[in-house]
Amino acid sequence: MSRSTSLLSYFCPCPRGLEAALAEELGEIAAGHTLQVHNQVPGGVHCSGTLADAMRINLHSRIASRVLLRMAHAGYRNENDIYDLALAAPWENWFDVHHTIRIDVTAIKSPLKSLEFTTLKIKDAVCDRFRDLCGKRPSVDTKTPDMRIVGFLDAHNFTLYLDTSGEALFKRGWRLETGEAPLRENLAAGLLRVAGWKPGMALLDPMCGSGTILVEAAQTLAGIPPGAKRDFAFEKFKDADAAQWQAIKASVKPNPPPPAPTLFGSDISGDMVAITRKNLNLAGIPFEVPLKQIEAQEIKPPELPPGTAAMIVTNPPYGERIGVRGDAALPTEELFTAFFSAFGTTLKQRFAGWQVFLFSADLGLPKLLRLKESRKTPFFNGALECRLFRFDMVAGFNRRPAKVPAPDNRS
Repeated sequence: MSRSTSLLSYFCPCPRGLEAALAEELGEIAAGHTLQVHNQVPGGVHCSGTLADAMRINLHSRIASRVLLRMAHAGYRNENDIYDLALAAPWENWFDVHHTIRIDVTAIKSPLKSLEFTTLKIKDAVCDRFRDLCGKRPSVDTKTPDMRIVGFLDAHNFTLYLDTSGEALFKRGWRLETGEAPLRENLAAGLLRVAGWKPGMALLDPMCGSGTILVEAAQTLAGIPPGAKRDFAFEKFKDADAAQWQAIKASVKPNPPPPAPTLFGSDISGDMVAITRKNLNLAGIPFEVPLKQIEAQEIKPPELPPGTAAMIVTNPPYGERIGVRGDAALPTEELFTAFFSAFGTTLKQRFAGWQVFLFSADLGLPKLLRLKESRKTPFFNGALECRLFRFDMVAGFNRRPAKVPAPDNRS
């Protein structure tokens, strides 16, 4: 059986909290192909398929962080066991000695004392295998390697992967300009999926920053794959099938532009609005996304055809951009409280019938808004624990219940 048709094991890591969303997305990518989706584990999804399936995941997945090809898996007791496992793996089947490499190791409850030493042992094993085979060893490049090798240890087992992606998949290849601490693209895409947004639904981001949520939605609406503008490590694999990869890319069919705008954005910062507009253009969006410079607490819903499902999905910023201009003398905490109080009032008064999704690390956000959430979904933005709060804006029924004083039973 040739490498192009043999079934291989993969692990697709993702931001914690998005495992079910990634499994659902992989199921959609698998339709009509050999890709099989297996179990979800904290931080990712296991699957299997051909190398062409890995190409499709890299091209189409908006939620995966990488697509890792499993090279070896076994129990271990010490670093020498890990060296032996890495030495036995057939690296030469996948890349040549002239390719540069980088090794990354992560561990959960591993008894080994030093991940740095473990990383060094894997590097030594890979280099020793090439030296034994061809008298040369690959060079290490920690910044822009051709091949990334990933090791994962738990308390008893060790797994070695070869990264088919290269740069992390949230790096879509279009972003040149960002605001401060932009939301990663795969997390933004995951939030949209968990919120239930689909093409045809109206979407407003009133604190759009550099436009990450809007770009992810706009590319989905346009039928532009997230990996359309970037390269991948598998293109450098030994005997890479360039014709197969070109055929997979050529099978993508863009969607016709919507007859009227359904995506809308705004931000307090004119600079951010300009960056969002540029990022939408760089991402290849062929239709207009109306953008405004306006404070979030001043927004009004766009005019939509009757019966259009509509939602707000946004990641409220912190610090300077929270405040209303002219209130710079106020302490940040007071600005924060005043802003969310005003924003909550705007939502109640103007957005009846909308679903509102706010992604925040502030677990007290509903109290600041004076709204009762209908759902809160835990996520991690890196190591930071966050929530996606959902508010159903039904007129007169979404206020947080006031505390009722206890009855006076003294009489």
